Amino acid sequence: MRSSPALRSLVDRLRESNAMFATIRPLLPAGLAASVRPGPLDECGWSLLGANAAVAAKLRQLAPRFEERLRENGHAVAAVRIKVQPS
Repeated sequence: MRSSPALRSLVDRLRESNAMFATIRPLLPAGLAASVRPGPLDECGWSLLGANAAVAAKLRQLAPRFEERLRENGHAVAAVRIKVQPS
């Protein structure tokens, strides 16, 4: 993977997405954390994946806090997007 720039970029974005999730995970209510996964990271922002519409609605309420925490911890992200992706 080190010899392929495309794969290296993909691995770097995956690592960054996981690091960002670790940064915001303490902000997730205990009952909600198991229903949320980190999603793709691209130049437009970062996605969080909720297990259903109710989870996504709560994540949308928390998104401003997530963005603030990410910036405080040095993660330059344009926006946090919320998507529904059932398990």
